[in-house]
Amino acid sequence: MIVFATSDKGGTGRSVTVSNVAYRRALRGTDVCYLDFDFGSPTAGAIFGVNAVARGTRDGGLHSYLLGERSNPERYNIWSSDREELRGRPRGAGLLTLFPGDNSGGEFAISPKIIERCANLFLTLEEEFELCLVDLSAGRSYATEMVLSALRAPALSRTEWRWLVFHRWTRQHIIATNGLVFGERGILENGEALGHDRAELQAVLRFVRTAVVDPDSAELSGLRPLQVAWLRNCNRELQELAGRFRLGRTTTLGSVPLDPVLQWREQLILDDDVWARQVANRATVEAFEDLAEKLFDKASWEGL
Repeated sequence: MIVFATSDKGGTGRSVTVSNVAYRRALRGTDVCYLDFDFGSPTAGAIFGVNAVARGTRDGGLHSYLLGERSNPERYNIWSSDREELRGRPRGAGLLTLFPGDNSGGEFAISPKIIERCANLFLTLEEEFELCLVDLSAGRSYATEMVLSALRAPALSRTEWRWLVFHRWTRQHIIATNGLVFGERGILENGEALGHDRAELQAVLRFVRTAVVDPDSAELSGLRPLQVAWLRNCNRELQELAGRFRLGRTTTLGSVPLDPVLQWREQLILDDDVWARQVANRATVEAFEDLAEKLFDKASWEGL
């Protein structure tokens, strides 16, 4: 399966959430690869704790491969991360592999050759890995147009693929995300222009809410009653807005709560961060686990 992750704005927590979902899925025994198609800012290496590619690789990354400068892109084994707690593949875990972008790369215009290389990469990795997570550049990007075009390749006609669209739980992000998916030159309109069936494309697309504050959380017990009441009112307004803009509960795959670790240091959250160090929240890990489960849960992708 190939899962594409995108967002209309930066700062949604898209990359750190997808990285954590990849990690949680690999712990279950699934062979997972992560492709950093955020071409303007290929920093997934920093999240995974691979210092050599914290800002992308110096040469030989996904930029170089797609532009025809390399026959194969570089790859990094996350179980050999510079982060000590990640070193060594846990018993029963699957592969966890990062394909970084290039340090000096950026957004680039696509061509038929680039689209062909992209399709060939997906075909090759889909045979090697059970789950390929592709982190796209935010907004209406060349990366999104490229993968929509590549998915039209006959060789990928039987490949299972899905889309996750991330947005923060704010009014601005809800409005912007509606535009990215349903608006002019959005994912659905652009996909249809490239030959996709609009209804079929919409059926494999779900939303993920990030940085969600629960007004009834025990962690907010220090707030004054009027502050809690205001938060509850804001939450109700956002729920109503999301429903009107077609980002309601039936189209939402999951929600990730606001977490201090993710706010201050974007990284993989390990069980030790919750239980031993007690710096991350259990609810955050549960949200990642839930998303990792629902990616393969057919019931979560039916009924729309």
